[in-house]
This record gives sequence, C-alpha cells and structure tokens, in this order.
Amino acid sequence: MSALLDIPMGFAEHLLAQPMWLQAWIGWMVVLNTMSLAFLGERPGRLTAIAWLGNIATMSALFAVVGYVRLLGLSHIIWWTPLLILLWRQRPWPPSGAFGLWLRLLFATNLISLVVDYLDVARYLLGARGVVGG
Repeated sequence: MSALLDIPMGFAEHLLAQPMWLQAWIGWMVVLNTMSLAFLGERPGRLTAIAWLGNIATMSALFAVVGYVRLLGLSHIIWWTPLLILLWRQRPWPPSGAFGLWLRLLFATNLISLVVDYLDVARYLLGARGVVGG
C-alpha cells in the first residue's frame, strides 16, 4: 500500500466525503455568514462577522485537537447562541430589502444548525465519539 493512504484527511476532505445535501447545507451557511461582510455598517452585520470569524478559528482549533467528530458543533454553540440571542433582542428587523432578507435567512439557518449542533455535542458527550459520517 502507498504511504499516501496513511495521511490523515483534512477538514475540507472530510466535508467533501459527506452526502451532497450536507455539503449544500454547509455551503449555504458559509455564504450566509460570509455575507455579513456586506452589512458591516449595521450592528447585526458586525456581530455576525465577529461570530463567523470566531467560529472559523474555534472550529479549526477543535478540528486540530479532536478531528472530524460531533464535538465540532461546540464551535457553533459558543459563537451562534449568543449571536442569535442578541439578534433576537434587536427585533423588529427591517421589513424588506437585502439587509432584512439576509437577517431573516441568517437567523433561521443558524438556528436550524444550532439545534443539530446541540444534539451532536450531546451525542458526543454520551459516547458517540466516531468520525462524523463514518
């Protein structure tokens, strides 16, 4: 066997090994959260950008320590739980326009992700320690 088979998979390789629907969902989350950069003039845009950058750093560090396991959802829990609480408190959101649409889509998307993340982290803590999808 080739020595190349002994090289551990990187984060992107793990993502590409996931089902297409999950890759699409993750892509959607990346696009929506990155769009916060277009709304830095608004407080929710700045808060989201900070949470997004914090999430990237935290998830990268977690991956380096534990690998591609359910505990990676902890990164979203740490950053998106306070973000969504702050965004919820800032309602009412603009009723129309790009900013209002983005904010509603972002909130709903990150909330759905958080439900899955809380379940994943709970499963990890209860013993489901294998590689996600494996």
